[in-house]
Amino acid sequence: MPLLDALFAFLFKYRLAVFERGDFAVDVSRPALVALVLAAALLVALTAATYRGVRAKGGGRRGTLLVLMRTAVVALLLFCLARPVLVVAASVPRRNTVGVLVDDSRSMRIRDWDGRARGDFARTALAADSPLLAQLGEQFQLRFYRFSALAERVPGPGAADGLAFAGTRTSLGAALDRARQELSDVPVAGLVVVTDGADNAAVGPADALLALRAGKVPVFTVGVGSEAPEADVEVARVDVPRSVLAGTALTADVVLRHAGLGGATVPLVVEEGGRVVATREVTLPAAGEALPVRVTVPALPAGVRRLTVRVPRQASEALAENNARQALVTVADRREKILYYEGEPRFELKFVRRAVAEDENLDLVTLQRTAENKYLRLGVGDSLDLVSGFPSTREELFAYRAVVLGSVEASAFTPEQLRMLAEFVSERGGGLLMLGGRRSFAEGGYAGTALAEVMPVVLDGEAGDAVAEVEVRLTPAGAGHAPLQLGETERASVERWRTLPPLTAVNLVRRAKPGATVLLTGDAGDAGRRIVLAYQRYGRGRAAAFPVQDSWLWQMHADVAVDDMSHELFWRQMLRWLVSGTPDRATVTASADRPAPGERVTVRAELRDAEYRPVDGARVVADVVSPTGEHQELPMEWSLERDGEYRASFAPAEAGTYEVRVRAAAKDTVAAEPLHLDAAEPQDEWFDAGMRAPLLRRVAAETGGRFYTPATVGALPEDLRLARGGVTVVERLALWDMPAVLLLLGGILAAEWACRRAWGLA
Repeated sequence: MPLLDALFAFLFKYRLAVFERGDFAVDVSRPALVALVLAAALLVALTAATYRGVRAKGGGRRGTLLVLMRTAVVALLLFCLARPVLVVAASVPRRNTVGVLVDDSRSMRIRDWDGRARGDFARTALAADSPLLAQLGEQFQLRFYRFSALAERVPGPGAADGLAFAGTRTSLGAALDRARQELSDVPVAGLVVVTDGADNAAVGPADALLALRAGKVPVFTVGVGSEAPEADVEVARVDVPRSVLAGTALTADVVLRHAGLGGATVPLVVEEGGRVVATREVTLPAAGEALPVRVTVPALPAGVRRLTVRVPRQASEALAENNARQALVTVADRREKILYYEGEPRFELKFVRRAVAEDENLDLVTLQRTAENKYLRLGVGDSLDLVSGFPSTREELFAYRAVVLGSVEASAFTPEQLRMLAEFVSERGGGLLMLGGRRSFAEGGYAGTALAEVMPVVLDGEAGDAVAEVEVRLTPAGAGHAPLQLGETERASVERWRTLPPLTAVNLVRRAKPGATVLLTGDAGDAGRRIVLAYQRYGRGRAAAFPVQDSWLWQMHADVAVDDMSHELFWRQMLRWLVSGTPDRATVTASADRPAPGERVTVRAELRDAEYRPVDGARVVADVVSPTGEHQELPMEWSLERDGEYRASFAPAEAGTYEVRVRAAAKDTVAAEPLHLDAAEPQDEWFDAGMRAPLLRRVAAETGGRFYTPATVGALPEDLRLARGGVTVVERLALWDMPAVLLLLGGILAAEWACRRAWGLA
C-alpha cells in the first residue's frame, strides 16, 4: 500500500488523502475561462478540417483517431492554461494543539512488531527526539497522554516518558473522552492514538466517538502489531456450573481459538490444586474457526475448587499467557430432597430406590398409591409427611427440589395440583421428570392439562395400544450430556449405550417441542422411531420426559453382568442433574465472578418465602469474608426494580477468594448458600490479542481521521495539517504542473506522430 501511495503522489504531485480533503477550482477569471474554451473549440475545428482529406481518401477511422488525439492535446493545454488548483483548509502553524495518546496496557508487550514488542514502536516513534514528533512539533502544540483503563496526562517532552505497559484493562472510549474534555479550552487539530486496539472495556467507544464527531475533532489511529499471530492457541472461554453436588462429575464447556495451527493435535488439560483431573486430545480446525470442546471432570471433594483449563504452550507460540483460564466451582455436600410419586406398584420404583440407596446426597422420598386413597410412603422424614397423598399446598410441594412422576394418571391430581406442579417448575425452579407407563403422558390423559405445556414433548392425544420394544440410542446432544456418561471417556460411554439391552414403551411420544433437546431416541421396528429422553428449560426450572417403563432391565436383563453399574450410574446422575441449579429461597449473584482488586462489585440477593413468592421489605445483610478471614458486613437495600431483590456493593482489596454470606430476616430467617468470588488481576489483555484494525479504522472513519500502520505513519503530519480541525487557513495547491499531465501530453503527441508516420502522413 505505501508503494501505491508513493506512485500516486509521484504522478499527481500530492497524495490521495490531499485530494480527498480538497475541492477542485480554477485560478482564472470567468471571462478568461470562456475565452480559453472558445480558443480550444477553434483549434479542434481546425484540426478536424486538417484531417478531412484523410477521411475523404478512405481513411475515415484513421482520420477520426488523429482528430481525437489532437483534441485530447488541446484539452490538456486548456486544463493547464485554466490554472487548476486544489483548495484545502490547512492548519495554521503552531496555532493548534494535537493530543497524542499512547496505549500503556499489557497487550503492548506482545512481540509481533518486526520481532519486537508493540510498545517498542511507541517508545521509538514517540520519543522526545523522534523524527515523527519533530515534524508534528513544527506545526502543532503537542499534549501527551498514556492510557489503559484510565487516561492520564504525560508532561512531555515525548509521549514515551513513563510508559510501563502494565495496564490490565484498556478503555479506548474513556481515553478519547478524557482527552477531548482536557483539550476543550484550546483549538484542536486532532487526536493521534497509538494502540493495538485491544479495547476490553465494558462499554464501547460509541458515545466518545459521537462527542468527537460533534466537536469536529478527527482521530488518527496508528495500529501496532499483527492482526493475526503466526502461531497461537487460546482458551477463549470456560463455562462450568457455579455449584455442583458432591459426588457429581461436572462438565466444562471450553471454546478454543487459534491461528496458524490448523490440523495440529494439542492436549486440553484440566487441573485442580496443581493436580491433573481431566485431559483430552483436541485436533484444531482450520484457522479462524472456534472449536467448542466438552470435558468431563470427575467428582471433586467438597469445598471451593479452582479449576485451571489450559493448553500447554506450543513450540511455535510467541504468546502463552492466553493458553489458560480459571473458574471457581463450589462442591456442596448436602442432601437434595426429591419426591417420586408412583400410581401403581411396579418394579421401576423399586429399582430406582435401590440405585440411589447408597447416594448420601440424594434423599428420595417415594409415594406409591396402593389402593384408592391409600399410599405407601418411603423415606419420609416425619410420620405426617404425605399422609394424605400428593402435596396439596405450595409450601409442602416446594419443599422438594425435584419431582418424579411415574405411571400416574392426570385425574389423580386436582386441577389446582396440576397447576401447582407447573408453577413448581416455572416459579420455584424445580426439576420435573415424567416416566413412561400406561397411565402417563397422553395415555394418562395429560393432553390439555397445565403439565402439557411444561413437558418438552408434544402430547397430542395419540395413545398407544401396544407395548413396543425400543432399542435406545444416544443423539449427538446426548453423547456429550453429563448425566448420560456411562464410561470413563465419551467414546467408552457411547459404546456402552450401544450394548445396553432394549426397553419397552407403551407411550407414543414422537415429537419434541421447539427449543427442547432430545438426548435419547428409540427404534421400535415397525412402530417407528420415538423419543426416549428429552428436556427443556421452563421458567426458572427444567422438565424432562423419559417415556419408557422398565429401565430396570438395564440391571436385571440376562445380557447385563451382575457387577454392571450402568443402571445405578444412570439414575444417580439423572437425579443429580434434575436438582442441579434448583434455587433456594435466598439466592446470591454478583456482577462479576472474577473482579479485579479494587473493582467495585454489586451483590444481588433474591429472597422468597416458603411458597417462593418474592419478599419485599425484609432486613437483608451480606457478610463478606476476605481471603485473610476479615469480615465486612453490608446492609443490602431493597431494589425497586424487581420484587424480592436486594443489592449491596463492595470492592475487594486484595487478590484471592472472597465468600459472600447473605442472611435475611422477614417472617423467618433465611440464609443463602455462600457465593464465592475469585478476585484476581484481569487477563483480558492477553486474549483476542491480534491488532484490531477494524475497530481502529472505524474510530478514524467516524471522526474524519485516518488509520495508519508503522509502515504508513510517515504521512501523519501532512494529513493532520489538512484535517480541517482547529484554526485553519485556505491554501490553493497548483495542479497544472502535475507529472501525470506532462506524461499524458507527451504520450499523446508521441502516439500521434507514430500513427502519422506509420500511415504515411508525417
